[in-house]
Amino acid sequence: MWSRRRFLESISALPIVGGFIDASTAGAAPSRKGGRDYLRELGVRPFINAAGTYTAMTASLMPPEVMEAIAYASKHYVMLDELHDKVGERIATLLRCEAAMVTSGAASALTLGTAAVLTGTDRQKIVDLPNLVDMKSEVIIQKSHRFGYDHAVRNCGVRLVEVETREDLERAINQKTAMMIFYNNNNKEGRIQDEEFVRLGKKHAIPTLNDAAADVPPVENLWKYTGMGFDLVAFSGGKGLRGPQSAGLLLGRKDLIAAARLNAPPNGNTVGRGLKVNKEEMLGMLAAIELYLETDHEAENREFEKRAEEIRKSAAAVPGVKAEVFVPEVANHVPHVRISWDATAAGMTAADAVKALRDGEPSIGTRSEGEALVFGVWMMRPGEEKIVARRLRQVLEKKA
Repeated sequence: MWSRRRFLESISALPIVGGFIDASTAGAAPSRKGGRDYLRELGVRPFINAAGTYTAMTASLMPPEVMEAIAYASKHYVMLDELHDKVGERIATLLRCEAAMVTSGAASALTLGTAAVLTGTDRQKIVDLPNLVDMKSEVIIQKSHRFGYDHAVRNCGVRLVEVETREDLERAINQKTAMMIFYNNNNKEGRIQDEEFVRLGKKHAIPTLNDAAADVPPVENLWKYTGMGFDLVAFSGGKGLRGPQSAGLLLGRKDLIAAARLNAPPNGNTVGRGLKVNKEEMLGMLAAIELYLETDHEAENREFEKRAEEIRKSAAAVPGVKAEVFVPEVANHVPHVRISWDATAAGMTAADAVKALRDGEPSIGTRSEGEALVFGVWMMRPGEEKIVARRLRQVLEKKA
C-alpha cells in the first residue's frame, strides 16, 4: 500500500536493456560528467530497488525516451489546455477508449473522476465543490473494497456507502447516489465482481469508476476495463508504465473526461486546482505509453523470472530457509520471491532482514509481509539481482 524518482542526472545517458538501466552503476549515487552529485550533497542514500513500484520508495526509473520527452517539453511554451487536448486524444487512440487525460497520479484521477460525475460541466457546481448542495452526495463501494486511497474520492465531499451483496447494492441506490467505485485489486475479494458491477451500474444508470492504479502489467488491462464498460478507469503513471511518478491517467467516457478537465488545472477555484500537471509530465506520460505498447512483454517477463530464480536459489541454499517464486494475481502482476524461516530459531525476523539489507553495502530496499521477506524484481536494473542474491544470503547466514 506504500508505493519521485531517483537517478535523474545520468538516466538518459545510460544503456537500457528490457526497459532497465545497465547494472554498472548499481547502488551508486546519480551523477553526470561534470555534474553535481545532489544525493551525496544532501546526505540521501540511494538503494537497489528490490521491492517494487511503491511511492515511498520512488516507484520506478524513467527510461531515456521519457526523459527525452520531458527535456523537449521544458524548452517550449504552449497553451496548456491545447496540449491537454492533443495528448488526451493521442492516448485515447492508443488505449482504445473514448477519451483520456493525464492527471497528477492515480489518486488525482479518482478525485477528478468523482468531481466530474458530481458536477458535469456546470460551472457553478464546479466552484461549489465540496459543498454538495443541489448535487448527489453518495458513492457506493463494496465493504471489501475499502482501501487506503478512498480519501481521494471523499475529497469531493461525498459519503461512501458500504455494501456486500448485489441485493445490498440495489437497495442502497437512491436519488442521492452519484457513483459506484470499484477497487480493482480486490476484485476476487468482493462478492460483486467487475463485470457484474458494471452491469449493475448500467442497469441503474449510475456511473462506475475503477481504480486500477497498479494493475499494469498485463498491457491488456489498459483497455480491458473501459472495454468492459466502466465509465471511468484510473491508472498510475509512475508504476509499471514507468512514466513520471507524479503522473497518472483517467480514461473513459468523453463527457466525463470533459467534466474532469473543467475540475482540473489550469482552471482556478476548483477542487482539483492543486492537482497540476505540467507540459513535461504530459509529454513524458505519452512517451511512456508509446514505449510500453512497443515493449516485448514476453521477453521482459522471462527476464523477471530469471531474476526471481537467482534470488530464490540463493536464499533456498541456506539451511532452514524456504523460498518460492510467485506472481500476484492482480496488482504488480510480475514474478516476486517470498522467503521465510523460523524467526525464533534464527534470532532474526523478516523486519530485521529488511533493515539489515537497507543498512548494508550496497543498500537494498525490500519489504516484509508478516513473517516473510518479499522481493519484487521488476524495478531492478540488469545484474542487480546477483548483488541482491549475494547480500541476501549473507544476511540469512548472519554474515552481514
